[in-house]
Amino acid sequence: MKPAIVVATYLTKEGKGTEFEQLLAKHVPTLQELGFATGREPIIGRTKDGSYIEIFEWQSDDAPRRAHDHPDVADIWEKMAAIAKFGTLSALAESAGMFPHFVPVNF
Repeated sequence: MKPAIVVATYLTKEGKGTEFEQLLAKHVPTLQELGFATGREPIIGRTKDGSYIEIFEWQSDDAPRRAHDHPDVADIWEKMAAIAKFGTLSALAESAGMFPHFVPVNF
């Protein structure tokens, strides 16, 4: 099983950006602590419309499936889903450009 890079996109509900960033700050470190994500530093950016993009590396092909079964990950994902919509890269206005740019989010 080889590692895989994933690009996740999230559109937060109005006024929930700060709360969502707090969840993002815990997301990949939790995945890493539990062995689902590699130690590669995640890249997190914000779009012009307030959506977020998160790029990280799964430890293996089956890591996403295994992560779904872990209560610590499920807790974070449920909280994320309560204040954001999970989206696709193609839904971001930036994806129409050849070299999309995002505002860096640092914790």
